Amino acid sequence: MATDHFSGHAAEYARARPSYPPELFTWLAQACPTRNRVWDCATGNGQAALALADHFQHVHATDLSDKQLIEAPPHLRIVYLTAPAEASGLADYSCDLVTVAQALHWFCTEDFYAEVKRVLKPGGLFAAWTYSLLRGEADLNEIMGDFYTHTVGRYWPPERRWVDLGYRDIPFPFGDIATPAFEIRLEWTLSDLLAYLRTWSATQRCIRETGIDPCIALKQRLEQIWPHPESRKTIIWPLVLRCGRLP
Repeated sequence: MATDHFSGHAAEYARARPSYPPELFTWLAQACPTRNRVWDCATGNGQAALALADHFQHVHATDLSDKQLIEAPPHLRIVYLTAPAEASGLADYSCDLVTVAQALHWFCTEDFYAEVKRVLKPGGLFAAWTYSLLRGEADLNEIMGDFYTHTVGRYWPPERRWVDLGYRDIPFPFGDIATPAFEIRLEWTLSDLLAYLRTWSATQRCIRETGIDPCIALKQRLEQIWPHPESRKTIIWPLVLRCGRLP
């Protein structure tokens, strides 16, 4: 069973995490022959579930964290359920699509994949995506790389390595199918960026273990390249999407 890294700051997570591009969900829906039911596993605060509800009749959204689900917006097509990744509560062969947004690295186990294969219809699609370190202007990239590696690097859980690898070589018992390239692109203020960085599991662990918020010193560094904090800079996260289909 996956470890819960986000319940302690669920409200902040819901406010600060970037949303995914609508084009991603349009493509996923078009890749499914029917669009009756989708299981969004590890839904968190429902970011992906809400977008999926625009394309599927029924969205079954599960997460290990009650506190995360409290932050998820209600929707007539979405049923939220507290459940581990290995026990969806769904009937056999009931899903056209199973999605995992920015979470597969926490539970890429045989038990989870057995559950995916149990609930997917024949020909059903499994899709998991992740994004790693943001990028922007060159000076921002330099500062963020240093913060990611040297300031909070030691506090990342070991599963984070799969994100750094772009999900390359992660356990994935499906034949990969070709996917388009997607990215998250937002215009953020300095406050937006710092709020997001405080949702990182590594940042939260650093605060717990040291009693020091590393984003305070980071803010001083960023102010050197961000002289007007309310001005907006382009922030980009390239998405890595892995998809496979049941025979």
